[in-house]
Amino acid sequence: MNTNESSENYLETILMLSKTLPVVRGVDIANHLGFKKSSVSVAMKNLREKKHITVTDAGYIYLTDSGREIAEMIYERHEFISKWLISLGVSKEVALEDACRIEHVISKESFEAMKKNLHN
Repeated sequence: MNTNESSENYLETILMLSKTLPVVRGVDIANHLGFKKSSVSVAMKNLREKKHITVTDAGYIYLTDSGREIAEMIYERHEFISKWLISLGVSKEVALEDACRIEHVISKESFEAMKKNLHN
């Protein structure tokens, strides 16, 4: 997993957790992803430096506009690709795993073409 893909996964996770939790903390991300809290702390520092998140004094993590934009793009790709693969007969488990890989490497042009073609 490259750095960009890792960052995208963290941003997507923050977005997903923010839909179900009142606040998102590093421990929530670590538990969700099955990572050590120390690994999450390093990643959050990097995302903060890139201005994709803000972290309050209490440790609450919020997406900035740029972080939200990336997270929503990755989340949309994940949802679309996994549903599409399942509709083709791929098992849910494999479809979700493959969507996690594809969502980071597919170009915007190819993804838009897929969406356009499949919505017709």
